[in-house]
Amino acid sequence: MSKPQLFMFHFAGGNSYSFKFMNPYLQEFTIEPIELPGRGKRSGEILITDFHTAAKDVYKQVKSKLNSKQFLIYGHSMGAYLALKVTKMLELDNISPIGIIVTGNAGPKISENKKRYLLNEKDFVKEVKKLGGLPSEVLENQELLDYFMPILKADFEISEENNLERDSTINVPIYSLMGDTEEHADKITNWSKYTRSDFKHEVLSGDHFFIYNHPERLAKIITKHYHDHVVEKKLS
Repeated sequence: MSKPQLFMFHFAGGNSYSFKFMNPYLQEFTIEPIELPGRGKRSGEILITDFHTAAKDVYKQVKSKLNSKQFLIYGHSMGAYLALKVTKMLELDNISPIGIIVTGNAGPKISENKKRYLLNEKDFVKEVKKLGGLPSEVLENQELLDYFMPILKADFEISEENNLERDSTINVPIYSLMGDTEEHADKITNWSKYTRSDFKHEVLSGDHFFIYNHPERLAKIITKHYHDHVVEKKLS
């Protein structure tokens, strides 16, 4: 019997390798890392800066890899917005995941006024440092920074111009997690507005990249989220 698929959508500046640290804890699943153009295995392709174009790209990747009705979608930060949008797109095709898991993001309409992608390089780097998204050896090496800067700026634009509306509400369960020192962690229940199904949430210790400190806990939540709702889907 084939394993359920777990589609993983990366954060700003991430790629298909961003979640490899979780692989040992997710052996129950076939992991399907999704990657936007301009980095990793797709480094020769042109970067995307538009949210809806990025969502279409991710949607096509999911559709091409999908081989089972039993699948989950997970997204961190920018990937969380894409998880919501792509799930909505799949539902319009009468396809739906068992559920979605979103981390490092309090949901649509919370940070809609931020336009960090428009900042000059110096101020933009300060914002990235606050999030802890890049190691200091990258931020302090101009050659590496020159490589990552266009990718980060493109991804921040995707994220900050997501334009997700309330018609993005989906019919599958959402499980949301954030780090306790993240901005807007107190608004994590905002995600409940975007599902007509079950909603659960949890706040763990850490900053925006708390997931790296809790791989086993996160994997257990993903696995339980699947098992809690796969039965419901079979019965419906």
